[in-house]
Amino acid sequence: MDELMAGHVAAYEQTVRSTIELAETFDDADWDRPTELPGWTVKDIVSHLAGVEVMLMGEDPAPGHTTPDDLPHVRNDLGRLVEAAVDHRRGTPGPEVLKELRAVLERRLERLATTSPDERTWLPIGGEGPYSELMVFRAFDCWVHEQDIRRAVGRPGNLDGPGGRRMFQIVVRGLPMIVGKRAAAPAGTAVTFEISGEFEFTRHVQVGEDGRAAFAETVPEDATVLRMDWETYTRLVTGRCTSAEVTVGVSGDEGLAARILGAMALAP
Repeated sequence: MDELMAGHVAAYEQTVRSTIELAETFDDADWDRPTELPGWTVKDIVSHLAGVEVMLMGEDPAPGHTTPDDLPHVRNDLGRLVEAAVDHRRGTPGPEVLKELRAVLERRLERLATTSPDERTWLPIGGEGPYSELMVFRAFDCWVHEQDIRRAVGRPGNLDGPGGRRMFQIVVRGLPMIVGKRAAAPAGTAVTFEISGEFEFTRHVQVGEDGRAAFAETVPEDATVLRMDWETYTRLVTGRCTSAEVTVGVSGDEGLAARILGAMALAP
């Protein structure tokens, strides 16, 4: 395993172990708490984490199970695919699902130790890519779900974890697309994103005369600025909330800012 892959695997391991440690403190009420993911409880998210890792081991995460057709939160083929492992475990007590997650994590880490970073595999964005890229997504996905669970049970933590940095690496690429395509900002528009808190960063986006948005080193003083903390940013870009549910500071074109905030969801 090369250094880059090892870093991704370490980030993945850190957030899954953090989730396991948190879940070991749950009572029955905690397992059943609803989350920001429609139709999923805390236990359902842990079931999802276990199911994906079982699938990545090349095994069936829901043997012999048929997912009901009438689940309102299942809206597409991907949703149906991941729902199978969740629905299959709905009758299983939370501690048993946690035990499964703990066991499959150890098996995954053992296999990852001998997995080539260049091995070709399916990626969540579609198509094939190197296994090292898949592990960026696994660290990202597991960290986002850890935060889903933490918000549901009211026990914040690990917002500055390495999985969050992998999330940033993926979703920050989409900021120009949000401004230029989704929010339809006109040529000459300049937007600054100022993120504070556990993971601070500033990114400028400028729309060129050709209508294409791109990152810029600097922007004019009259640029529209959106200011929010790290957790708010992560919730918006993962579609966990709307801008009406969080606090975002805006200066400049408020109409444009509203369109941008309404188009922030980049990842499930």
